[in-house]
Amino acid sequence: LPILFPQQSGLYEYKIFGGLADCPPKLCVDVYMDLDFRKQWDQYVKELYEKTYDGEKVIYWEVKYPFPLSNRDYVYIRECREMDVDGRKIWVVLAQSVSVPQCAEKPGITRVKSYKQSLVIESDGKTGSKVYMYYFDNPGGMIPSWLVNWAAKSGVPTFLKDMQKACRNYSKST
Repeated sequence: LPILFPQQSGLYEYKIFGGLADCPPKLCVDVYMDLDFRKQWDQYVKELYEKTYDGEKVIYWEVKYPFPLSNRDYVYIRECREMDVDGRKIWVVLAQSVSVPQCAEKPGITRVKSYKQSLVIESDGKTGSKVYMYYFDNPGGMIPSWLVNWAAKSGVPTFLKDMQKACRNYSKST
């Protein structure tokens, strides 16, 4: 892959390969796409909703950051497609930041203007799912290295565990 962001920028691209045992792919996708349910299980969600601007569905998401950092917010579009690839069902979710004048920046919150995510989910051949995610954002401001290291080492695995737990609780709550 070509380097999209020069190393001296200090920005990171994340590629995640993992599995969610006992979470079928369709269930994973349903949980991932359900914004109202995410507010219940994702401890970092401060505000999250979908609104239509000029005929396009746009998501607003405010993420809690640890003190003394200011929260970040995202304005983005996303799309989910179910595909058939050589008889395998694969779900692809693409998301990307957009600029929407009606969704103004809020004081004290840093707007993430550059965000891109690709998520692919398919069966692991048993009762679970294989997951691949590519993720990039420019969080703006000075993010301390301890937070970047935490996200890479602890945040992502914790998120996958939380999502797995959310999958188990999804049918009970909906």
